[in-house]
Amino acid sequence: MSLDTLTSTTTNPIENWSQIVWKPRFFAIWLGQASSLVGSALTQFVLIWWITQTVGTAHALSIAGMMALLPQAVFGPIGGIIADRWNRRLIMISSDLISAISMIILIVLFTTEQIQLWHIYTLMFLRSTMQAFQSPAATASTSQLVPPDWLTRAAGMNQIILGLMSVAAAPLGALAMSLFSLEGALMIDVVTALLAITPLLFYKVPQTRQAAEDQASMWHDFRSGFSMILRHRGLTLMYGLTLLMVAVLIPTFVLTPLLIQQEFGGGVERVALMEGMGGLGMLIGGLLISIMQFSMRRIVLVLVMFALSSAMVGLAGLVPGSLFWVAVVLWFISGVTYTVGNAPIIAIVQTIVPNQMQGRALSLYSTMIGLAGPLTLPLTGPLSELIGIRMIFIGGGFIAALVCCLAFLSSSILRIEQTPITTDN
Repeated sequence: MSLDTLTSTTTNPIENWSQIVWKPRFFAIWLGQASSLVGSALTQFVLIWWITQTVGTAHALSIAGMMALLPQAVFGPIGGIIADRWNRRLIMISSDLISAISMIILIVLFTTEQIQLWHIYTLMFLRSTMQAFQSPAATASTSQLVPPDWLTRAAGMNQIILGLMSVAAAPLGALAMSLFSLEGALMIDVVTALLAITPLLFYKVPQTRQAAEDQASMWHDFRSGFSMILRHRGLTLMYGLTLLMVAVLIPTFVLTPLLIQQEFGGGVERVALMEGMGGLGMLIGGLLISIMQFSMRRIVLVLVMFALSSAMVGLAGLVPGSLFWVAVVLWFISGVTYTVGNAPIIAIVQTIVPNQMQGRALSLYSTMIGLAGPLTLPLTGPLSELIGIRMIFIGGGFIAALVCCLAFLSSSILRIEQTPITTDN
């Protein structure tokens, strides 16, 4: 029985999962994507540290952050529509391939000593654009690669990837810079992209596509996806909550190297330690959400863990310069709690939204995150000069925690999974 032929209009149309050997395909694709994301995060760290050493201003790092986030806001809705209409497997292959080619061009520019700052910004913009197409295709595919009772676990495993990106990227990036030339360190991203493409050449990815009679213009699909979110009040509020929380926290992620350099007197080793421990926390959080059954409802888990994670960021900004290890511990706890809270969001969307509309729903979620950067990063440089790097962390962390706590006042958010979306809505 072929998994690819068992499709319908439900979120997960496959009923007899016990008769299907699904794990080899899922884990082969998952491991490939994991290697690519870790490789990309490693080279991202190398490039950010190059900017920190070469330019060393909050303005330059803010622009880098915008280049990494803005395309997801601009192209995310288009990526979601395409993921619902086109072959998701080919979308993932094409995105990884274009990213690899772009990195090769950047390596050539470094080798020939023609590199300029705008070249790096362009690469970050292009890589983020490819992510806007790849991410909704990959995430929407998950609900048909695993049984329904594996959705939260699979989301937790995806959080493990994020943890691996952070825990491995900073120390391995520092190690790569010490062992290889800059060009050699960047080549790692090309190799891992090829590792991600390889299993997709051998395995098919099942998907539920729109019926031919339901297909219209891409603008119509965008409006239908957007209106679907707006009709579901709980989903609308959850997306808005994410936008507000990330908007006030994103400057802290961008300015972490400067915080360590200016307030804790650290170099690349301390930056690698701080970000590595945060990544280790995300890795452990992903493991926890993958193997444990939490008694509280998923949406409650999201709000509680997000509030705790944000509060840890605020507390890290209060740590004196002589107690760097305390900031590291707080960053670690923030990573654990963020991951435990973030994984259920994807599972909630996959549960209440039909598969043939998940690409749009998930891309709009990414768009909310992508919009957060352009909303606040232009103010990050001037604001950090006005109130200082520490206050960016303190204010951002505690404001985000307050936003999460206020969400408990909304019954629509708390009942989000009790009103699933149907194709007739």
